[in-house]
Formats: sequence, structure tokens, C-alpha cells
Amino acid sequence: MTDPGIRRWADIAEQRIREAQGRGEFDDLPGAGKPLDLSDVNDPDWWAKRRIREEGGDLSAFAPASVILRRERERVRGGVPSLRSEQAVRDAVEGFNRLVLEDRLRPALPGLPPVVVRLLDVDEALAAWREAHAGG
Repeated sequence: MTDPGIRRWADIAEQRIREAQGRGEFDDLPGAGKPLDLSDVNDPDWWAKRRIREEGGDLSAFAPASVILRRERERVRGGVPSLRSEQAVRDAVEGFNRLVLEDRLRPALPGLPPVVVRLLDVDEALAAWREAHAGG
């Protein structure tokens, strides 16, 4: 049997909803008449991801660490020619390599094999920088 107090609150809520409908307060709401998007209901972070997407944000923070590190690896490699000095190249490559080594110390997710991201070679990066700045 339902608690009479709870039933009373439910009746009040229903009455207020009907009154608001009568005043047209639910007319023209975003998504009205469209089916609900339930494509991500099994994702525990669905609400955060939707909010970020709605606000035009970047979902890359939800990517696995290996994906983020691979993107960072390409960003560092691609940015080498634009760095100002050999020391800046060393700092960028060594900073990236530090992130990779820290990631390797984290335990792998249960049931999944560890994904290893390759380190960047400082000497190769310096050679690329020197080539980009040759004759400059």
C-alpha cells in the first residue's frame, strides 16, 4: 500500500503539471515531438559527454590514455620545426617521453592488454629541427 503522504505529493505534482500544460509552458520545448536519443544509455558518463557536445566542447578528454598520448606524440613531432631552439626541441620531446613513461607505470585496465605508445627519439627530433632551420 502506498503511503498517503507520498500519494498526496504525487497528486499535487500531477495537478501542477496539468496546470502548466494548460498555460502552454511545455509548448515549443527543444526536441518536442522527437524520439529520445538513447544511443548512449549504457555509458556511465553519457550525461557529461552530451553536455560537452551540446556546448561545442572537446570530447578528447574521454579518450583512453593511449589515444591521447598518440595524438600528443603527433602534435609534438609536427611542432618540432616551429620551435625556437634545440633546447626547446629537447624540452618538448623529453616532456612527452616523461608522460609516456608515467603512463607505463599505471596498471592496465582489467581484461585488456596494455597499449604501449612509443617514445620520441631526441636525436631524430633534433635532426628534423636542424633540417627545417638549415640555411635560415
